[in-house]
Amino acid sequence: MINQVQWHNVLSTRPSLEGALDEITQRLTTTLTQTPDLGILFVASAYVSEYPRVIPLLREKLPIPIIIGCGGGGIVGMKTEQQVLEIEGNTAISLTVLNLPEVEITPFYLKAEQLPDLDSSPQGWSDLIGISPVKQPNFILLADPFSAKINDLLEGLDFAYPGSIKIGGLASSGAMGGVNSLFYYTPEHQAPHVLNEGTIGIALNGNIVVETIVAQGCKPIGKPYQITKGERNIILELATEEALKPPLVILQELVNSLDEQDRELAQHSLFLGIARDEFKSELSQGDFLIRNLLGVDPRMGAIAVGDRIRPGQRVQFHLRDANTSAEDLELLLSHYQRQQNSPASVVGALLFSCLGRGERLYNQPNFDSELFRRYFPNIPLGGFFCNGEIGPVAGSTFLHGYTSAFGIFSQPNEEAKS
Repeated sequence: MINQVQWHNVLSTRPSLEGALDEITQRLTTTLTQTPDLGILFVASAYVSEYPRVIPLLREKLPIPIIIGCGGGGIVGMKTEQQVLEIEGNTAISLTVLNLPEVEITPFYLKAEQLPDLDSSPQGWSDLIGISPVKQPNFILLADPFSAKINDLLEGLDFAYPGSIKIGGLASSGAMGGVNSLFYYTPEHQAPHVLNEGTIGIALNGNIVVETIVAQGCKPIGKPYQITKGERNIILELATEEALKPPLVILQELVNSLDEQDRELAQHSLFLGIARDEFKSELSQGDFLIRNLLGVDPRMGAIAVGDRIRPGQRVQFHLRDANTSAEDLELLLSHYQRQQNSPASVVGALLFSCLGRGERLYNQPNFDSELFRRYFPNIPLGGFFCNGEIGPVAGSTFLHGYTSAFGIFSQPNEEAKS
C-alpha cells in the first residue's frame, strides 16, 4: 500500500562506530523500499568521544532528512527481527527508521530560555513549537537532564496541547559526571548536530496514532488517605477512616502491619502515590503518580515528598522491587491488549526505561523489552535507559523515575480515517 507506515529498528553492538553504522545501514537497505522520512537514534555512551561523527557518518550511508536521538547509558533494539536486546554499559547503537505517508513531521529544538512564561497563552507555546493545537499532534521528547527546564516544558505543552500524547526521556551517560548528548538533524538546522543543552523533539500528526504504557513499577499498600494539612512538598496531616493523624504515625502503623518481606522492602523501597483523578471513587494501581519520600520530621510527624502537594489530594503508600515491577508491567500490558479496541494496527514502539531498571533491578537481561515482545511478538522495539522518563498519568504528563514508559505507534485503518 502506498500510504502504509513502515517502521524498522536495527541494533548493532559492534565495538567500532563505523562498523556499527555499517551493520545497521546494510541491514536496513535490504528491507527499505525508499529513503525513510525520520530516524530515531540512540547511541551508547561507550562511543561518547565519537558523538560528533555519528550523524555525518550515518547520513553518508543513509540520507535520512530528519534525525533525533540521544546518548544513553543503556540501549534497546532489535538484534534480529526476532530478538530484542537491552545493552547496558557496552557499545550499542539502535536506529529506528520510519516511512510516514500522510504524516506531518515537525521537528524542534528548544533552549530553556526560549520557553514562555507559565502564565503565557497557549498561542505562545504553539508558536514556539511551530504547529497548531487544532492538528492534534503527538510528541516525542528528548532532553538534557540539567538544562531543559523539563517540568515547565511539560506543563506548557499540556496547557497548549491538552489532548496530545507526550512521550520520551532524558539523555543519560551511565556514569557519574558523564556527558549527556542530544543528536539533531534537519535540513534547516545549521548548528552542530550534537547538542548538550535543551530539548529536541518531533510533533507527529496525521496518519499515526500514539498510545502509551507507563509502568511505574510499584504496588500499593494500605489504604488511600486524604491530605488535610500540608504545604509545598510537606504532608502534615492525613485523614483516615477513624481520625486525623500525622502521616508518620500512619506510616509506622502501616509498616508494623506488613509481612516480614514487605517490612524489609519498606526500609529502602518505600514511595508515595498521589492520585491524579480527584473524582474517581475507586482508585487502582495505575491511578497514582509515584514520588520519592524525601524525609521525615519525627517531632511533627510530617513527611516530605518529591512533589508539590495540597490539601484534598488522596495519597497511598507504595512499595517497589523486581517482583512488583514485573507484575505492574505485565498488568498494564495485558490490560492494554484487552482494551485495544481502536481500529488501528500497531506498527512499532519505543521504550524509555530508567537506568535503575534493567539488569540492576531484575538480575537478568532484557526483562522489560522481552515482556513487551511477548505481548507484541512482531512489533519492532527501540529505546534507551534514561535519566528520567516522560509519559502521561491520568491525562497529564510527568517526569518519572524508576519507570518504563512505552510509546506504541499505530496506523489507523481506512474505516477509522473516513
